[in-house]
Amino acid sequence: MQQIVYVDRATGKKVVESVMGDRALRFAYETLLGRTLWPVLFGSRLVSSVMGRRYDSPRSRRDIPKLASIPGCQPDEAEKPVGDYASFNDFFTRRLKPGARPVGDGVVSPADGRLMLYLSADADLPFPLKGATRSLRSVFDGDAPAGLYDIAVVRLAPVDYHRFHFPCDCRTPDPVRVVPGKYHSVNPIALLRYPDVYADNERQMLACDADFGRFWLVDVGAFGVGTIVQTYDGDTHAKGDEKGYFKFGGSTIILVAQAGSLAFDADLVRNSADGLETRVRCGERIAIANGL
Repeated sequence: MQQIVYVDRATGKKVVESVMGDRALRFAYETLLGRTLWPVLFGSRLVSSVMGRRYDSPRSRRDIPKLASIPGCQPDEAEKPVGDYASFNDFFTRRLKPGARPVGDGVVSPADGRLMLYLSADADLPFPLKGATRSLRSVFDGDAPAGLYDIAVVRLAPVDYHRFHFPCDCRTPDPVRVVPGKYHSVNPIALLRYPDVYADNERQMLACDADFGRFWLVDVGAFGVGTIVQTYDGDTHAKGDEKGYFKFGGSTIILVAQAGSLAFDADLVRNSADGLETRVRCGERIAIANGL
């Protein structure tokens, strides 16, 4: 079985990822029987919605300790003790203690997760590159502006803090655009078998205007994610303001900026060139604006 390895930014060391539901994912994506069930499991919201209702129920509290015990979850950062959460989803969508995610300088990560960069990509370049056929144009449902883009994909695992935030001061002139889709997992186990997930899953896109130009935030749903909740209000946002949250399941935030408008940090560029994701934390710097 292939291990999932990423670079822990805080230590610079390579880490093997702990996967919640590893056996179930491998059955669904690495066996013939599992793949025949894709239309049922991932083809509609039904299964994810059923799971969402289960994890909203008070009985699901018994599942919290299992998630809290997985390396990387860090339940001590939560604003409440683990036993005070009313359901699994209540804990999964937890807020953190004040100061747990200080906001750094420059452009910051919108979420906790594993970050991979795709730089100077045109709208028709497939990504993730290994085996993918779908492009940024597909992600945008055919409405991608012309030009070159820098793409930062932040993949959240179930252990992560699942609220997401604005990466810089910005304005949002238009409402979120929702593109319906499927509900495949975004775990690398799934991406190896189904690399077009970012263009096929349900996603919610928001155009943002900052000092360095226009950029987009794309929130991608995934298996088990019955709901993507947008919590922001108004059209003017400060860096670090909460934008929304995902309910149960691993998910993804894609930041798309015009190529060259941001200078991404060297370690992120280097690791991505080596084919490695970097674990980043919400609020820490990932880039600075060029020419400002």
